[in-house]
Amino acid sequence: MSEDELKDLEKEVRKCKRVASEWASQLHDLVEDRLPAAYAELPGIAQSTFDACKAWAEAEARFKAASQEAA
Repeated sequence: MSEDELKDLEKEVRKCKRVASEWASQLHDLVEDRLPAAYAELPGIAQSTFDACKAWAEAEARFKAASQEAA
C-alpha cells in the first residue's frame, strides 16, 4: 500500500471518529437534557451512534492492518 493510500485511510479514521463523537454528543444531550420527555428519539439516535462507532472501528482496523503491512 502506498503512503498516499495510508494517509487516505488515516484521514478516513479521523473523519469517522469525528462523526462518531458528534453522534455520541447528541446521545449524551438527549439523555442529560431531554429524557424522559423525548424518549421516542432514543432508538434513532442510539442506532446512529452505534453505526458511526462501528464505522470508526472498521476504519481503524483497516488502517492498523495496512500500517502493519507497510512496516
